Amino acid sequence: MSFTAEAFRAQLTGISGILVSPFDHHDQFDPAPLKPIVDRAVAAGVHILTANGNTGEFYGLTTAEAERAVHAAGEVIAGRVPMLAGIGRSIGDALALTKASRAAGASALMVHQPPDPFVAPRGVVEYVKRVAESGQGLPVVIYLRNDGIGLDAIADLCAIPGVVGVKWATPAPLRLAEAIRRADPSIVWVGGLAETWAPPFYAVGARGFTSGLINVWPAHSMAIHTALEAGDYAKARALIATMESFEALRAEEGNGTNVSVVKAALKLMGHDCGAARPPGAWPLTARQHDELAKRLAEWGLTKARAA
Repeated sequence: MSFTAEAFRAQLTGISGILVSPFDHHDQFDPAPLKPIVDRAVAAGVHILTANGNTGEFYGLTTAEAERAVHAAGEVIAGRVPMLAGIGRSIGDALALTKASRAAGASALMVHQPPDPFVAPRGVVEYVKRVAESGQGLPVVIYLRNDGIGLDAIADLCAIPGVVGVKWATPAPLRLAEAIRRADPSIVWVGGLAETWAPPFYAVGARGFTSGLINVWPAHSMAIHTALEAGDYAKARALIATMESFEALRAEEGNGTNVSVVKAALKLMGHDCGAARPPGAWPLTARQHDELAKRLAEWGLTKARAA
C-alpha cells in the first residue's frame, strides 16, 4: 500500500527502525538476510523502517550499493509499513539516491546532515531544498546529528516546503525545546538517539524515536514506545534499563561498535548479516562478544549457553 503525507506524519511519531545492510562472506551487498529482520519488525508493530540509515552503514556503501539497498528494502517491506529512505553524500549522489528511492517506493526521504568539512548553514538549507524538489512531493525528514549550524538555520530547514519532521540526534534536550518553539507546530520532532535518550526528548516535546535494536528485539522497543506514549516514564526507564547494556556496547570505541554489536547479535541469533565494514570495529573483542552473548541469552533471544 502507499502512504499519504499525513499518514506518514502520523507514523513518524512512532518508532523509526533503522535496518542493517547485509553483506555476504565476500563483502558484497546481499539482500537475502533482510526478510526475517523486516518480518519480525513488522509483526512487532514497528511503525517505519529506514533504508540507508547509519545502522545500515550508509557511509560504508557505494552510491550504487545504496541504490540496491533501498530497492531491496522496498521489495521486502512491500508496503506493509512506510519506508523512509536515507539520502546524502555529494549533492549529485543525493539527487541520484532521491530518484532511486522514489522508484523503490519510498514513502519519505531522510536527508543526512552533510559531513563535508566546509558546511555553511545556508548551504545545508540549499542542499535540502534541492533534495526536496527532486523528491517530487515526497515528505522530507531532516536528520540532525549536529546542532552547530544554529537554531536560525534549523528553523529555515523546517520551513522548506515538504519538510515534515526532524530526527534530533544531538544530546541537548533544552536546545531541542527551543528548536521546537521556533518551528511550525506541524513539524514532528523525533528522538534520534534511540531508546536511551527517548524519555528526556519526550519530556520537551519530541515524539517517537529511532532504533537499531529493532533488528534484534523489536518487541522490546515497542514496549518502550507504548510506555512513553502513555506517559509512564517509570516503566519506560525500567524497560530501557534492561537493554541499556546493549546500547552501552554499541557506544564503545568512539561509537565504532554501533553497527558491529547489532550484526554480531544477529549472527548469534542465527541471522548472519556479515561483517561491519571499516572504519567500524569488526570483529567484537572477546569481552564484548561474551557480554553480548550473555545479554541475548538473558533476554531469551538465543539459547542459554551451557554453564
